[in-house]
Amino acid sequence: MPEGGYGVATGGPLAWGLCYNHEMSPSQSYCAEDYKYPCTPGAEYYGRGALPVYWNYNYGLIGEALKIHLLNHPEYLEQNATMAFQAAMWRWMTPMKKKQPSAHDVFVGNWKPSKNDTLEKRLPGFGMTMNILYGDLVCGQGYIDSMNTIISHYQYYLDLMGVGRDFSGDNLDCAEQKALNPSGTSASS
Repeated sequence: MPEGGYGVATGGPLAWGLCYNHEMSPSQSYCAEDYKYPCTPGAEYYGRGALPVYWNYNYGLIGEALKIHLLNHPEYLEQNATMAFQAAMWRWMTPMKKKQPSAHDVFVGNWKPSKNDTLEKRLPGFGMTMNILYGDLVCGQGYIDSMNTIISHYQYYLDLMGVGRDFSGDNLDCAEQKALNPSGTSASS
């Protein structure tokens, strides 16, 4: 991707996927009050990495798990592709709060919704995977562009791998799902 992490992809808008190095125009600071993972002065916690990490508490939690000082140095995910993919794999495989599934568990069908999940329209499928990974940044807001773009990429890669978008599964979107982990709410709370 071009320096700065944003540009028109050769091969069309789906050619480079959702991975980016640096969120170009953050809509907020992504710094929340957190006793365990307080914001480091001068550090910015916008989206970075193979599976973009947002918020100070996520940089802190992932950094602690990987034994990398991401809370103090979130830029490491921009500077080191290996670290960016380690963070992505950890995030994919690890539940962010007790009694919540990992994105992987939902994606492979190991998760079954509770009665509360069902009432909050969280059902098995790609939509719940997005809810775990992105929460209210893309879910529970209707059919917004950011959610639709993620779905488009998912279907594009299903086609590319020969699976086909016809096998996208049920509950593809999270437009009406209540967010599992609302923005500004840390995993340590």
